[in-house]
Amino acid sequence: MNDELPTFVTHLECSATGASYEADRVHGLSDAGKPLLVRYDLDALARSIDKETLAQRDGGFWRYREFLPVRRAENVIRLGEVVTPIIRLSRLEPDGGELLVKDEGRLPTGSFKARGLALAVSMAKELGLAHLAMPTNGNAGAALAAYAAQAGLRSTVFCPDDTPEVNVSEIELQGATVYRVNGLINDCGKLVSEGTAAAGWFDCSTLKEPYRIEGKKTMGLELAEQLAWELPDAIFYPTGGGTGLIGMWKAFAELEAIGWIGSKRPKMVAVQASGCAPIVKAYEAGEEHAELWADAHTVAAGIRVPAAIGDFLILRAVRESGGFAIAVPDEAILTARDEVARSEGLLLCPEGAATYAAYKRALDDGRIAPHERTVLYNCATGLKYPMPPVTQFLDKNGPIDFAAL
Repeated sequence: MNDELPTFVTHLECSATGASYEADRVHGLSDAGKPLLVRYDLDALARSIDKETLAQRDGGFWRYREFLPVRRAENVIRLGEVVTPIIRLSRLEPDGGELLVKDEGRLPTGSFKARGLALAVSMAKELGLAHLAMPTNGNAGAALAAYAAQAGLRSTVFCPDDTPEVNVSEIELQGATVYRVNGLINDCGKLVSEGTAAAGWFDCSTLKEPYRIEGKKTMGLELAEQLAWELPDAIFYPTGGGTGLIGMWKAFAELEAIGWIGSKRPKMVAVQASGCAPIVKAYEAGEEHAELWADAHTVAAGIRVPAAIGDFLILRAVRESGGFAIAVPDEAILTARDEVARSEGLLLCPEGAATYAAYKRALDDGRIAPHERTVLYNCATGLKYPMPPVTQFLDKNGPIDFAAL
């Protein structure tokens, strides 16, 4: 690979006002306090790459380098990225339909957070940043720690004090300094923001820097390529901060602009837990912004996000696509996890299981038709999360009734 990558970034743009910001500079939020979106010379991009050339590449999401903002190969941080598989739930799908799971748990650090943080860290290195900080419910912190370690950057992570031990331990073990906080992820985010000036770190919180969206955008690029450039009828996405849903929607617009797909879009379905559903509440009320959710609680910690700075972008994508926002209770999430594991041999994380629970509910109420081709996103490996205990025991020294086993 040459030192210079084929990169077509022209500028950054405020997602609310459309104001333009210079590329190749350190940016957080726009002057309006909203997320910035990376914009490209899509005509030049289209002339530089074709589907056939792309098909010959490996390297996971870095295959899409023309669609990404990193300009120098030396700043591309790799940890063995792969194209994540699409697994058909043939025993659980309705007759005449097609139910697919995009299993993001196969990525480095075991979650889709690798996509966003790989780009955020690579761009941080390219722009000369030395110390990154963020709040996390677990998986994002692990990805930041791992990619920052590979890049030689310092990282500091704040997580709610009930974050699963495996997440906290992996963050620390992979080089970050991690602190438990007696609060939720929005409380942790406030500490990151308050400490920026004094500690000298850069805030990598969801959508507070422009490049995590670009990494998550690769979910849309990859899905389209895997499905032979024909988008599905619906995508169920576990939605906390919503970066991936926003990123996929951006990816589809860019693919249409370069002529690789048509105007068809999937229904974008934002899936939340009943104990923390600010996007669902705003969607149902017809609002553009979501209110802070009080007393947020759910077994699906990754979507326990009481307030999302990109709420209006999530809701815009959902509505423009003809999709919807839906909440499911914890009991349904755990039942869905067990059903998929026992029927299909696929261990979903709680957030991924929430998408299957939401799919079943949407089938029942008619918002999804049985014949529709639907993709569920499993955002992390289920191995990171608590599982039901096994209590059966055999005494090897006593009589065993093998016929009863």
